[in-house]
Amino acid sequence: MTDYLIKRILQTVPVILGVITFTFILMYIVPGDPVMSMVGERYDEATIQQLREELNLDDPVWIQYFRYLGNLVQGDMGRSFVTFRPVMDDLAAKFPYTLMLAMSAMLVSITIGLIVGVISSLKPHSLLDKGSMFFALAGISAPVFWVGLILVLVVGVNLKWLPPTGYGGIQYLILPAITLGTRSAAFLARVTRASMLDELQQDYIRTARAKGVPKWKIVLKHAFPNTLIPVITIIGVDFGSYLSGAVLTESIFGWPGIGRFALDAILKRDFPVIQGTVLFTAMMFILANLIVDLLYGVVNPKVRLERKVG
Repeated sequence: MTDYLIKRILQTVPVILGVITFTFILMYIVPGDPVMSMVGERYDEATIQQLREELNLDDPVWIQYFRYLGNLVQGDMGRSFVTFRPVMDDLAAKFPYTLMLAMSAMLVSITIGLIVGVISSLKPHSLLDKGSMFFALAGISAPVFWVGLILVLVVGVNLKWLPPTGYGGIQYLILPAITLGTRSAAFLARVTRASMLDELQQDYIRTARAKGVPKWKIVLKHAFPNTLIPVITIIGVDFGSYLSGAVLTESIFGWPGIGRFALDAILKRDFPVIQGTVLFTAMMFILANLIVDLLYGVVNPKVRLERKVG
């Protein structure tokens, strides 16, 4: 397991370097000038030149690139062009909010997705199954921003059951968590149902039924654990995307996380913040996938055996 973990970590190095390089190049290709965004409409050439020198933007691109790499090795993501605060400090301040939202959304996704998927598989083609899959299909098809706006309008504004936007107690977390977790819950329900239906047709399940094993024990102890590989994959990928910053959800609900932080930086052409958030979220996504790979071995002993043989 240790050799496998080291191998997987080493494989992430070129991926991270590629993300850094691509993001850095992209910052100089997209339209917009960060200095012009800083000075506004009233400016003079002397002020612009002074800012460019202070921000090292007048250096050749390749010098800026290697300077950025050198700073990253030392744990320095640079300073914001707008607030002049260290990007690392701002990311550290925003990350707990995004983590809180991601955990809540994943709780919604797992609770709804697994329950609906398992129940639907036990009564295939029934009215309950068709109804559940219809809502699952609707959940997959509905855009995140549409779900969020509907919840804000209906639940927050019209019914006034929950705060429509902002940050505070747990009541502020419910709507964005449902918005972010709905699509994942719908997809998880479909995958769980399909995996359970396939597993319930296996010979060992028929043998267990012939021996008189209770139905609940067959489902929960025998069939369900063997469906967890695809389920864990979905959970890991979705959780990684949540940690990558739910830009739309955080923007709609005014949630002070990394997604909203990144969107503000894009609108202001704040290059160091954009580069920092992209790198940070890429590392979070890679970490989530690494944890998923390790969980495969915990859930399925065959995976552990394959790794030892490999």
